[in-house]
Amino acid sequence: MPVDRPPRIQVDQLTKYYGQSLVLHSVDLDIAEHEVVCLIGASGSGKSTMLRCVGRLVPYDHGVIRLDGVDIESDDMAEAELRKRIGIVFQSYNLFPTMTVLDNVTLAPRKVHKTDRNEAESKAMELLELFEMEEFADSYPDRLSGGQQQRVAIVRAMATEPDVLLLDEVTAALDPELIGGVLAIIRDLKSSGMTMMIVTHEMGFAREVADRVCFLDAGRIIEESPPDELFSDPQEPRTREFLQRIIEAGRL
Repeated sequence: MPVDRPPRIQVDQLTKYYGQSLVLHSVDLDIAEHEVVCLIGASGSGKSTMLRCVGRLVPYDHGVIRLDGVDIESDDMAEAELRKRIGIVFQSYNLFPTMTVLDNVTLAPRKVHKTDRNEAESKAMELLELFEMEEFADSYPDRLSGGQQQRVAIVRAMATEPDVLLLDEVTAALDPELIGGVLAIIRDLKSSGMTMMIVTHEMGFAREVADRVCFLDAGRIIEESPPDELFSDPQEPRTREFLQRIIEAGRL
């Protein structure tokens, strides 16, 4: 008989203020294991803040976020354990400029999770080869293109073998010709079964890769549904208005 399992990520009544400004208002969202959920919406709608709260990068004022049923702020979820289980990739790469690609990728496994250097480097090289970056292992970030740096950032996030990957506008800083390669990597991660929460302005990509799309507006999830439904037949007037502007801009 199958055993009921909690959602991999469970967000319950998440509320966040910046000063007097309410940026997330009682948000609820469950993400199942192996599910890919894309967050879309206008700038300032709360997408990135929500992702950062899930990654415990910013504090929140009310609500609970659980990973496999465990409150991420409880004593049962140590900071090091959370950092191992949730990988995060940002649009700005955040690679250490004075470290080689290999050192960037192995830093967290060696320093935070106390993995032996040889073991950490062996796993790192496997990942770099998977992402076609092994020849740059000894290179420094400033020798890489934007697309290559973003691939390294994704490899670094994968080095701790996370259960969940959070991706925050990972193509926003890239030239248009470099976006396709990074999106192809994310498609491969989806095929491998990685659970992902993705903040994106790439509507075509969200339509292709997401199992579910959530439209945020003014700190609330206004509408959520499978991508074909949301993009083809949105139910909420605010969603329709947003998508119409996207279509007029030629981005869908």
